[in-house]
Amino acid sequence: MRIGELAALVGVSARTVRHYHHLGLLPEPVRLANGYREYGLRDAVVLARVRRLAELGLSLDEIRDVLADDRGKELREVLVELDADLARQQEAIGARRDRLAALLAEADPHPDSMVSPAMAAVLRDLPATGSRFAEIDRELLALVDTVADPSGRAQVLDLMRPLTEPDALARGHDLYRRLDELADADPGDPRVAALAADLVGHLPGEMAAAMVANLDPPPGPPRPPGSGPAERPDGGRWLETMYAEVSPAQAEVFQLVMTTLRERT
Repeated sequence: MRIGELAALVGVSARTVRHYHHLGLLPEPVRLANGYREYGLRDAVVLARVRRLAELGLSLDEIRDVLADDRGKELREVLVELDADLARQQEAIGARRDRLAALLAEADPHPDSMVSPAMAAVLRDLPATGSRFAEIDRELLALVDTVADPSGRAQVLDLMRPLTEPDALARGHDLYRRLDELADADPGDPRVAALAADLVGHLPGEMAAAMVANLDPPPGPPRPPGSGPAERPDGGRWLETMYAEVSPAQAEVFQLVMTTLRERT
């Protein structure tokens, strides 16, 4: 097969095949005397597996690890694992369709309908009526729930549950109120440090540890965005997204929270 035939067989573009060659995900065949590359069945299987793994949400580094495990296996084994990839993808699509069916069944769909039922229950418990900051929190949680894979979604829900207890909800609503009061304040306002300290005290221990782990870059030289999960780029983007929605004083509160959590860690 030529590169165009391979790409058409798997359902990608020839440019994508060349990109996977460049990234080292797909071995590049030796060119024949006429200058063309000749691809075989195993190349098609590997390319199909790369595509399916990417569609399942694996990072490039994770895909490399899977493909490294595939090397040396019989073609039948690789085909069985590709079939398993497709089954997982089919299951994920089925879950999305079930959620969409539930949404279509509602007489008056609303934004919270787009999240999983478990997250919808959390969001129903969190609101602080009239709080702009509570609304930002809800929007970010809904976004996390929408883009996370099932294991990530379950982890977020586990971290959030202690904050839905009655006493924690009351404290949380008061913290939202105090954050809203800083909307027009200066970052040097003395209320900023006091609120940051109270927020740190409000956070469950596991959530605080997860915030540091996911929002802080690991030690070492910075890596370019998108180069893999080791750089923890998503957490930084969540913070940037939130900072774009809040005032300088509110952003300073969370800078101080993160500083305190790092020191404790």
